[in-house]
Amino acid sequence: MNYTIKKVSEMTGLSIPTIRYYDKEGLLPDLQRKESGYRIFSDRDLEAIDLIGCFKESGLTIREIRHFMSLVRQGDVTLSERLAFFQTNVARLEEKLAAVQNALEHSRRTLAFYEIAAKTGSEETAKDLYLARYGEENG
Repeated sequence: MNYTIKKVSEMTGLSIPTIRYYDKEGLLPDLQRKESGYRIFSDRDLEAIDLIGCFKESGLTIREIRHFMSLVRQGDVTLSERLAFFQTNVARLEEKLAAVQNALEHSRRTLAFYEIAAKTGSEETAKDLYLARYGEENG
């Protein structure tokens, strides 16, 4: 199926300038155009846009995404490079996830402390109650 840039914008939630930027940066290498120059998007282009969103969410730069897309264009000879690319990306995401989980746990402990402090009206009282409830290791 073919889609206009307006339709792709509606479907993806991306702005038209963002989609144009992705095209200009070479992130949509198979994008077709009408004789008039208007972009024609295929389902494959939509998959690429979805992948770009995942890459951006994972912290990759436009340069890194462009490099991956160039590997895709080169075909099967780059399969091992693409595998390595994803292995590195997954490892990086796992590190980020562990850091976020650690921050979340710390924030939950701090939230528990402030819930007690707000209820008692005193940080000093909250500290004693918090330690009694959750122990030294969580303080």
